[in-house]
Amino acid sequence: MVTIDELVAYSDALLQVGEFQDYCPNGLQVEGRGEVRRIVSGVTASQALVDAAIEAGADVLLVHHGYFWKGEPAPIVGMKRRRIATLLAHGVSLLAYHLPLDAHPELGNNAQLAVELELYIEGWFGGGRGPDIACHGRPAQPLTPAELAGWLETRLGRAPLHLPGRPERIERLAWCTGAAQSYIEAAAALGVDAFISGEASEQTTHLARELGIHYFGAGHHATERGGPRALGGHLAEKFSLEHRFIDIDNPV
Repeated sequence: MVTIDELVAYSDALLQVGEFQDYCPNGLQVEGRGEVRRIVSGVTASQALVDAAIEAGADVLLVHHGYFWKGEPAPIVGMKRRRIATLLAHGVSLLAYHLPLDAHPELGNNAQLAVELELYIEGWFGGGRGPDIACHGRPAQPLTPAELAGWLETRLGRAPLHLPGRPERIERLAWCTGAAQSYIEAAAALGVDAFISGEASEQTTHLARELGIHYFGAGHHATERGGPRALGGHLAEKFSLEHRFIDIDNPV
């Protein structure tokens, strides 16, 4: 058992939240009961995940996408009220880490995607609101674009969007999970053959074509399961807690 204050202090320090200028508050967003025995982790604090965490007996819900995003309406009404009211009624704390959980070199989304896809990290890039969060490196062996698309589908459970580039074989690639499609130009400047992110924008097609780089949109949700799951497992081991990752399916 650990107190929520101890858990938050450790997690904040581990992920170096003070180094980031983020689009949302990182750390404790909703305070529940003081003692923690069981953590449920997931990608997004939707009502479905909140309900599943309560059913699983969670004291803490740990997510990548929490609440209170920059630019969203401040009043706690409607959907926001229902989510927060459910957490408070059951004494469940909401712990959310966004950019800090993308950037961590072992537990972060990009490091965990490398583990999932058997990619070798050679360096990091793509900072601007804090430490670099994106990776570049190599696959275990050179792949054709079709082979990489098939590997992504096998490992992540969904067929990626592939915007073709010029290289016939992919020997070097870069990746950044989630909505990081804007990093494609920085990735191309590194001389890689392909760039993987979670989702694409309209302009991503034109950038991929003109830069000559293969682009793979592997799913925002699918590419960001690794970080919350790894962090939840780490905290459970550190503090002798129970941990369960709950995946609420999302095709995006």
